[in-house]
Amino acid sequence: MKNYVMAISLGCLVCSTAVFAQEKAGMKPGASMPMSSASGGMEDSSMMSSKGASQAPYDLQFLDTMAMHHQSAVDMAKLADDRSEQAELKAMAKKMISDQQGEISQLKAWRDQWYSGKSPAMNMEMPGMMGSMKGMSMAKLAASKGKEFDAMFLDMMIKHHAGAVKMAKSAETKAQHQEVKDMAKKMVSAQQDEIAQMKKWKAQWKLAVS
Repeated sequence: MKNYVMAISLGCLVCSTAVFAQEKAGMKPGASMPMSSASGGMEDSSMMSSKGASQAPYDLQFLDTMAMHHQSAVDMAKLADDRSEQAELKAMAKKMISDQQGEISQLKAWRDQWYSGKSPAMNMEMPGMMGSMKGMSMAKLAASKGKEFDAMFLDMMIKHHAGAVKMAKSAETKAQHQEVKDMAKKMVSAQQDEIAQMKKWKAQWKLAVS
């Protein structure tokens, strides 16, 4: 996928680096890039929509935006194994990684099939996006450990899942492809179940972000 990049640079990257990355990916210089897990951060202030994303077909916007949203969840979940003190949370994080990486692969496959060669259409204005990313800090999460990590992880992931649910519910009615509608419905069910479980753990473990 020459015109599709899964991750945007986070933080302050020098202009020449950004242009090089875009040209390497087959994008025009100046186009917004999705979020990068390699940069080690997820900061809401750095999130930008792809140029002209709102004019792209709805399904393309959903595929690009949800794929990026899923990747940020995977990045968070990968931190849990050596930072959480709760075996149940570690197990859920591993499942999240597996489930959402599988969905990312499917979203990318549909993009190749239906929108090959189209420019990135990651849209921060889609339902649930801005709210689910607001106040997020991967750097703070990565720097925490034990009970502090568990509290921060649950707070961030509950908010993040809620945004995904909102976006997926919108796709259930707005998407053109039945495959997207079916996946969106499954996302809503799965992530609502995980939200409920995370809220129970937060109360059970008496966790609060300091």
